[in-house]
Amino acid sequence: MKHRGSEVPVLFSKTNTDYCMKINLIELFEESVRMYPQKVAVIDKDREITFSDLHQNSLQLAAKITAMGVGQNKPIGVFLDKSIESVYADLGVLYAGDFYMNLDIKTPAERIRNIIQLVEPAVIISTSRQVKSILAIIPETVKVILLDEEEWTAEVDAEAIIRNLSTIIDTDPSCIINTSGSTGTPKGVVLNHKSFFDFIDWAIDTFHFGEDLVMGSLSPIVFDIYSFELCMLMAKASTLVVLPAHLAAFPAKILEVLEQHKVNFLFWVPTIMVNIANMDLLSTFKLENLRTVWFAGEVFPTKQYNYWHHHLPEVTFANLYGPIEITLDCTYYIINKEIPDEQPLPIGYPCRNTDILILDDEDCLITEPNAEGELCVRGTSLAMGYYNNPEKTAAAFVQNPLNKAYPEVIYRTGDIVCYDADGLILFKGRKDNIVKHMGYRTDLGEIEHVIINTLKLVKNGCIVYNQAEKQITLFYEAAEEIPASEFRLQIGKVLPKYMIPTSFHHLELLQRNANGKIDRLFYKKQVNG
Repeated sequence: MKHRGSEVPVLFSKTNTDYCMKINLIELFEESVRMYPQKVAVIDKDREITFSDLHQNSLQLAAKITAMGVGQNKPIGVFLDKSIESVYADLGVLYAGDFYMNLDIKTPAERIRNIIQLVEPAVIISTSRQVKSILAIIPETVKVILLDEEEWTAEVDAEAIIRNLSTIIDTDPSCIINTSGSTGTPKGVVLNHKSFFDFIDWAIDTFHFGEDLVMGSLSPIVFDIYSFELCMLMAKASTLVVLPAHLAAFPAKILEVLEQHKVNFLFWVPTIMVNIANMDLLSTFKLENLRTVWFAGEVFPTKQYNYWHHHLPEVTFANLYGPIEITLDCTYYIINKEIPDEQPLPIGYPCRNTDILILDDEDCLITEPNAEGELCVRGTSLAMGYYNNPEKTAAAFVQNPLNKAYPEVIYRTGDIVCYDADGLILFKGRKDNIVKHMGYRTDLGEIEHVIINTLKLVKNGCIVYNQAEKQITLFYEAAEEIPASEFRLQIGKVLPKYMIPTSFHHLELLQRNANGKIDRLFYKKQVNG
């Protein structure tokens, strides 16, 4: 692929380095290409691509999308595994002035059909091999681009593509990320350029990221962590090292790849980190280049975090929190003190330009320590809403009950938190994880924490509630099955009788979802039909 002219066309002022002054994420990429054209942008197994070549491929794809008459600010589906191709597909969509929606190639076709029917993407980008599983469900109105069958020899008028971006503003969508929906059809969370700029600016300023960042990218392309990695590639000319999904079952191989490519930054869901700790792999793999580790998406058991910290004492670890409806995350805690195994890791403080409201059942603001309430978020980090779903948008993105003077939207996360004595925010559990059992308000997350972190009975566990039988049910991972009597004896030493599970299920490995998290919905459905 190639574009017209020997130089990268200038899109914006070379002197403008303030991310908050930019409008379109592509502006960041243009600067990185201009400054580091021959630097490696993506490493994908035994392949790699420079920023210059990635730029050319992205422009070629943008020209193809534009030639189809799609128009701007349209959703474009990307049905690819994580690869060099998925990176330039997403960039090409942004160059065309549209917004990408990455789709999971492992998702059943019926679920993909539901997403397509809801979002109605103008185009789906794939390959002839990967598209086979969904070809029968793609409507005739949706155009298809197969990257391996296109002719890419034609010259591209890069300047014309760039001129067309002048109509895009920072509140236009940059991507859709699908999240689970109670009806079986995922909700399409719409995120805009401005919210990503805010988060990138905060991340670079807080963690002093430079142009030498090498990212070990493990999350699927459907996850918001991947979109952040894509943004860092654009903003700081960071190198993205693709860690294939199948390596999640082989943690030692992942660590080999990290050492091979001198990865210095990780942003992972804790599950894989727990497995690495439980297998004591950091005694073998020293990860001497690693400087910063972020984790988010689920609770990281403190015992396993302490294992990582003990083996990598010079690494900066940060616990981040935020649902998909917030652009990446809204709180963070840089762990700078020793935390005992039995204590949970705080989720910390709000990120810059984000405000956290902890509201009680009467929508009154909680400020005192240890009083629990729902975490609500206000600020530019909020998603624009759910695509083509005004009812669910209106239910989750609501008027700030503390502000009666003018319209101000907040997002209600459904997560229960509290402040500790130092003003740090502590995650306590989900509102929907709190059940009324035997007349008592019972937090299922608390039972999990006691079993896994306090008593250390099992490596991983998932507590769900059987509504029909009124039973607290534990699914757990362990080398051998543990007698129910032993569970009851040990848990009874810490928790009241009504909080002791009544049903126990031993598994070699708990079911995970596409994001690598324990699939709680799967087990909830299993016990409730």
